[in-house]
Amino acid sequence: MDRSSSRGVRQCSRGFKEFLMRGNVIDLAVAVVMGTAFVAIVTAFSDGVITPLLALFGGSSQLGLGFQMVADKPATFVAVGPIITAALNFVIIATLLYFVLVLPANKAKARWGAPEPDVLSDNELLHQIRDLLAERTAGGKHEG
Repeated sequence: MDRSSSRGVRQCSRGFKEFLMRGNVIDLAVAVVMGTAFVAIVTAFSDGVITPLLALFGGSSQLGLGFQMVADKPATFVAVGPIITAALNFVIIATLLYFVLVLPANKAKARWGAPEPDVLSDNELLHQIRDLLAERTAGGKHEG
């Protein structure tokens, strides 16, 4: 390996280490683990509470809430209960995540976060650049 490729490998390695140590990867890993545990809790709640409640509306069928497309063929049963359960799981998870994580994080950012810098329009930015260039040219002229 020559010097330039060795230097490139070191820079790539250093960049990867900085990426890992930045904290974003660790935060993401923690979020995935917590999300998985949270989904398990909501699924247990759904299986223990919501599914039996939906079974009340399913009538006397052992297949649950849904409808049979062809009589006497269990393979043609369209189960509506699991779809409703999954939709309720989604709504429960989204609601709890919003009120437990997103809302407090936004409030904390608004309270303690750095103020956002003023955003300039394109014209304002071009005027500032023009003025800076004019100052630079006027200051750089040598009088003879």
